[in-house]
Amino acid sequence: MSPSVLSSRALVLCAIGIALNMALGQAVSFLNLPIFLDSLGTVVAAVLCGPVIGGLTGLLTNLIWGLIQGPTAAFFAPVALVVGVAAGLLARAGMFRSWWRAAVAGVVIAVALSVVAVPIRIFLFGGVTGSGADFAVAYLLKVGESLFGSVLVTVIGSNIIDKVATAVLAWAILRGLPARSLSDWPYLGHSRA
Repeated sequence: MSPSVLSSRALVLCAIGIALNMALGQAVSFLNLPIFLDSLGTVVAAVLCGPVIGGLTGLLTNLIWGLIQGPTAAFFAPVALVVGVAAGLLARAGMFRSWWRAAVAGVVIAVALSVVAVPIRIFLFGGVTGSGADFAVAYLLKVGESLFGSVLVTVIGSNIIDKVATAVLAWAILRGLPARSLSDWPYLGHSRA
């Protein structure tokens, strides 16, 4: 890891990303929506600085949230870490050069995080975490789907919608910023058309 990866500028971006994640997550939780929008700061940090800062932003968001609100968010810290790492790797591959590539990146991120999120949701919470997506799990269980199938369909379904929206929003935010304010970010060159 080069010294520039954990520069003071990157760590400030990490802190801003954490604040953005928590603010959006709180708003969505208050409205009890079936999506999350709590990883926009993670994705923006990952596109600007790469997978290390992206992963750190996601991980710290959930650990801090777990201290403030209770342990449920902390249990999903590995999921937030995967979101940041995946977004950084996808940014490196040029997947944030256009809105449609960002949308595809959102789908890939959703599938990647599901590998970690489904076991956590099933084994630690019995499929129910108190989010708006619990309605879908309950419905699928009621119509005869297994717990694993119910959680898998719900996690992938809600996260595809959420992560596509998050990735496209991150792309739009970065496109809207002045070019001179973005010139020194190490990973952004991979995402500029």
